[in-house]
Amino acid sequence: MSSSTTQQPKRTLTPIVASWGSVNIDAADPVSLAEFWGKALGRPVRPGMTPGTMTVDGPDSGSGVGIVIVQATEPVKVGGGFCPNLFTDHHDEETERLTGLGAKVLNEVYLTPPGYPTIRMTVLADPEANPFNLATLQPE
Repeated sequence: MSSSTTQQPKRTLTPIVASWGSVNIDAADPVSLAEFWGKALGRPVRPGMTPGTMTVDGPDSGSGVGIVIVQATEPVKVGGGFCPNLFTDHHDEETERLTGLGAKVLNEVYLTPPGYPTIRMTVLADPEANPFNLATLQPE
């Protein structure tokens, strides 16, 4: 009795790679919060794909990471474990601009990681108290 072995075709494993599509933020007032983030980032704001949502477009006419602001179904937990970092070379002017849009300064620190330039970091909160950071590398 002869047995024949059939060879399985060789499989090529293709890595699965995910990429950022958008960042979602829960909000009591999606329209107002979208207006704040649209102005803060200089990006267009439009209604989202589902009722009650707003979208802040990505940096290149709709490509890149956008922000989707969703109507919260329960009271929004402040912070939520997510804190965006914004970078600028004009820290004082940008802080003034963001507070003029409705952000509040919570704290300011200077971080001095060994071997790296000092980082000026201002912690702010958007109009719904979600924290975010404004960072500037300080000249040596």
